[in-house]
Amino acid sequence: MNPNQKKRSLSNLPGLYEKYAGHDNNRDFYMLNLKESQNIGRQLFVEWIPQIMYNHHQAGPAGSIVAGAPYRDPFNYVFDPLIITGLDAVGAAMQNRLNAEAKPGYTSKAGSVFSTWYNGGLRTTTYFHNMIGLLTEIVGSPNPSTIPLVTSRLIPNAATPNPIVPQKWLFRQSIDYSVSLNYAVLNYASRNRDELLMNIYQMGKNAIDKGNTDTWSLSPSKIAAMEKLHQDSLKRVRPAAEPGRGNTGTVPLKFYDSVMKNIAFKDPRGYIIPSDQPDFATAVEFLNALIKTGVVIQKATADFTVAGKKYPANSYIIKTNQAFRPHVLDMFEPQDHPNDFQYPGGPPVPPYDAAGWTLAYQMGVQFDRIMDGFEGPFEKNPAGQIIKLSGVGVKNSATGYVLDARANQSYKAINNLINGGADVYRMNNTNAEPAYSSGSFYIAAGAKTKSAIDKIAAENNVQFIAVNQKPAALTKIKKARIALWDTYGGSMPSGWVRLILEKFDYAFDVIYPKDIDTGNLRSKYDVIVFVGGAIPAVGGNTNANAGFGFNNPNPDSIPAEFRNRLGRITAARSIPQLKLFMEAGGNIVTIGSSTQLAYHLKLPVSNAMVEIVNGEEKTLGRDKFYTPGSILQMVVDNNQPATSGSNKLTDIYFDNSPVFKLSPDAVSSSIIKPLAWFGTDKILRSGWSWGETYLKNGITAFEASVGKGKLYAFTPEITFRAQSWGTFKFLFNQLYSN
Repeated sequence: MNPNQKKRSLSNLPGLYEKYAGHDNNRDFYMLNLKESQNIGRQLFVEWIPQIMYNHHQAGPAGSIVAGAPYRDPFNYVFDPLIITGLDAVGAAMQNRLNAEAKPGYTSKAGSVFSTWYNGGLRTTTYFHNMIGLLTEIVGSPNPSTIPLVTSRLIPNAATPNPIVPQKWLFRQSIDYSVSLNYAVLNYASRNRDELLMNIYQMGKNAIDKGNTDTWSLSPSKIAAMEKLHQDSLKRVRPAAEPGRGNTGTVPLKFYDSVMKNIAFKDPRGYIIPSDQPDFATAVEFLNALIKTGVVIQKATADFTVAGKKYPANSYIIKTNQAFRPHVLDMFEPQDHPNDFQYPGGPPVPPYDAAGWTLAYQMGVQFDRIMDGFEGPFEKNPAGQIIKLSGVGVKNSATGYVLDARANQSYKAINNLINGGADVYRMNNTNAEPAYSSGSFYIAAGAKTKSAIDKIAAENNVQFIAVNQKPAALTKIKKARIALWDTYGGSMPSGWVRLILEKFDYAFDVIYPKDIDTGNLRSKYDVIVFVGGAIPAVGGNTNANAGFGFNNPNPDSIPAEFRNRLGRITAARSIPQLKLFMEAGGNIVTIGSSTQLAYHLKLPVSNAMVEIVNGEEKTLGRDKFYTPGSILQMVVDNNQPATSGSNKLTDIYFDNSPVFKLSPDAVSSSIIKPLAWFGTDKILRSGWSWGETYLKNGITAFEASVGKGKLYAFTPEITFRAQSWGTFKFLFNQLYSN
C-alpha cells in the first residue's frame, strides 16, 4: 500500500484482473467462456429474466460526470423497438432525478461512444433478450480529481442538457451520483412495474409471432437493393420522357415489394445443425452457448426430412418462434452494419465494439436455414441444460486408428495420447479417403493404445476410425515445447490464448520480454506464439531501446516477484534473439499486428493496403478503407500442414488487420509459402467493410523459411476472445514437432 493514501491507485497491476480476460470479461456474454459470465448469464437468461439490468462502470467521458442511456445510433435491427423506447424512458428518469437533485454532467446519445449495435457485453446482450440494459460510465476514484475544461460540452444540448463546469471532484460525489441513479431506476421500475412486465411479455410475443409467420426484417442492404432497382429502372427511361422524376425523394412501392416480398430476403423460420458434420463437437459448443443464453433447442430423436433434405438423428433444431428470437437471428445471421460517417465524405464513426460477429460463422458451424414452418421427431432440451455428448464406441484394429483434423477435439485427444506415450503421426496425403481430411492423425495400435483411446472417446466426442492398413505417407509428431508471450499488466489476447491452450490440454510456458532478451531460446522452446500487440512496428520509435507495450512501472515500486515481467519487445534486443531462435530451427507463430515481425526480418512481403499518390506509396486512409471487427471470408490452401483441417473457404474475424502482398520472387525462391488470401472483392460475411475491394488478392496468412525454422503469420484474429473456433486449427497445427 502506498504510504500516501491520497495517491492510492489500481494502475500498474502486474496481471489481468480477470485471470484470462481482464476487461474483456465484459465482452463474453454471448459466448460465456468464463465462469463469472456463465453465472451472470444463468441469472439473466435462464433463471431470473429481469426486465431491467443495470451495470455500473467508470470512467465517464472527459468534461462530463456520467454517460448513460439513451445511447447513440446505430441500433441493431433484430431486436424489438420497445427496447429503444424503453431505454429512452429509463434514461429520462435517470437524468430527471439528477437534475432535480442539482447533479449536473449527465451525457447520453451522441455525447458518448456507446451504441446499442453490439451483442456480447453485459449491457448489450440483454437487448436481444427483451430486457432494458443500462450502462453508466462515471468519473472518480479513491483519489481526488478534477473535472477538466472541455468547451464543446459547456453549451446545453440534447446529449448534455445540464453540463458540468470544471471543478475539483471527490470520490464521495461519484458515490452520491451512483446512489441517485440506482434510486431513479428503482423508482421507475416500481412506478411502472405493470408496464415493464407487459412490455417484456409483448416483446416475447412479438418475437414468437414473427417466428411463426413469413417475416422480412429491414436492413441497410435491403434498402440499398430497393434503391438500386429504382436507379436501374431510371436508366432505362429517356430523361425527356419523365421530367423531374426522382426529385421528390420517393421510390415507387413496387421496388419495396420486389425486396420485402422476395423469398430470398425472408427471415428463416429455423435452423438445422446436422449431426453428421465433421466437427460436430464444435457445433455442440455453439449450441451450448445458445443454451446458456436461454435459447430453446430441440433434438431429433430419429432421422427426418425437411425441405427435401434428409437429416440424421441427433441433429439439433433451433426455431425462431421463441421469445429470444432476436438473439437466435444475431447468432446465425450476418450483421448488416450501416455506412456510418461523421458527415458525407467524412471519416467513419468507429463502432462501440465489433461491427459483425455472427457466432455460427466464427465457429465454423455447418447449418441450414429453413425458410418455411417445419416439424419432425423433435424433443425439447430442458431450459439451461448443457448438452453433453456421449462417447462413441471404437472398433478394434491391429493396425491403427485415424482422427480427422477437421475436428477441434481431435487435437485435445492427440495431446492426451502423446502424453500417454502413444505413437502419433500426421497423414500427408488423404486424397483417396473422403472420410477424413489432409493432415489427419494416425495412431499406431499398441498394447496400451486401445484402452487410452476408449477412455478418450468416452470423455470427448471424437470419432476414432479403425483402419486395416497403415497409411503410406506419415510424419511422426511429438509435443512441442511451447512459449506464449505476455507483458507486464497482462495482454487480453494472450490471456484468451491461455484459456484455449488449457482447454485443449497443451502444456506451455508464459514468457516475457526479458526472457526473450536473455537469449538461448532454442534450448528451451520449439515454438513461440505472439498475439497482437507484441511486436513493434518497424521504425515506430527512434529510441533503439524503446519498445511496444504497456507503460512499465519503476521496478522499485512493485514486488520483486513481478519484476521479471517488465520490459518490452524491442528491435535492438528482442528481434535479433527471435531471428537466432528461428535460424536454429525454432518456429514462431504471429497473430494480428504481431505479423509485423516479417518486416523486421526483411522478408519479401509488403503492406497490401496502400495506393500510389504522386508516384509514392501511401497507406490507404480511413475514408477509403475501413473494416472494424467483422467477419470476412478468405481462401485457404488447406493441403498444407499449417492449414490442415481447415475449409477451403474459411470465415475469419478481421479488425483492420494487416494484409500482405508478396514480392514477385517470394514464392519462386521458396522463401514464402502463401497459406490464405482474399480471393474476390466481395468477401464481407457479417459487419462492415468500407472499401472491401481493396482487399482482393491480399495475403492473410503465409509461412516463411528463416534459417532452419519457420515464421507463421496469421493476420486475422484467429483466436479472437476464444470465440473463433473455426480458426483455432491455424494455431494448433503449429504446436507439434516432427
